[in-house]
Amino acid sequence: MGVAERLGPSVANLRVGRRGSGSGVVITPDGFMLTNAHVLSGGRRVRASFTSGVDVAASVVGVDPLSDLALLRTESGVAPAAELGDAALLRVGQLVVAIGNPHGFTGSVSAGVVSALGRSLPARDGGTVRIIDDVIQTDAALNPGNSGGALVEGGGTVVGINTAVAGVGLGLAIPINSSTRRIVSSLMRDGRVRRAWIGIAGGARPVPPRTAAVIGRDRAVEVVEVVGGSPAADAGLRAEDLIVAVDGEPVRGVDDLQRLMDADRIGVPVTLSLFRDGESVSAAVRPVELAR
Repeated sequence: MGVAERLGPSVANLRVGRRGSGSGVVITPDGFMLTNAHVLSGGRRVRASFTSGVDVAASVVGVDPLSDLALLRTESGVAPAAELGDAALLRVGQLVVAIGNPHGFTGSVSAGVVSALGRSLPARDGGTVRIIDDVIQTDAALNPGNSGGALVEGGGTVVGINTAVAGVGLGLAIPINSSTRRIVSSLMRDGRVRRAWIGIAGGARPVPPRTAAVIGRDRAVEVVEVVGGSPAADAGLRAEDLIVAVDGEPVRGVDDLQRLMDADRIGVPVTLSLFRDGESVSAAVRPVELAR
């Protein structure tokens, strides 16, 4: 009850055009609001209704389909700002509360537990597909009107943005973590997210014990496919290469690699530390900007 009373006023019903689309969460006192990119569906005219009875226009600041996040802005002080937490601190079995606002003036609350962590969810922008990592799975009941609403831990901080129903009794939420915070900052500053691209498809995998002893960690990213004509292809990367570091920064999973491929690395040579056929090798790659 305490979580619902504290967070309910911060969650809005969003109507894009003439239809109800989903929910959004006010995250700053001056009216910035976080929701799912798919809630907006390309629409630009948005109205936000709160449980207080306030109904106001909201402008689209930026949309990032590859993280399924979007940022809106409405009037300063229109609703209390929710506090963002850190999904990296969640544990399986932890109590969470899903708060949405599918109807405008009466919020929707459901409770459950974190049933799994580290799920992956594909996101698409045109012909580009990116994997959203560390997605939270919960058994708190969700419905389409709750998309874009808040997933809240027992202390009252927002640890996820509810995004999809994964099956009967299961929902998924985009985690609030360091990567998400960078995306939100980019949307606030530039209205979009620029990403570096090297042209591989990969997945996290355990590394052989001998390799683990050398690199000091037990996971890396395996190259599954190299896109022809890409920077990775030009640098000689091959399927089954293991990427263990970028410019000396450890890579344990796809999220690490995506985090390191930020706007600062566009057009700048980087060194990939690889293991190939059990041998340590390096490759110089010059990432390009991921096309939208």
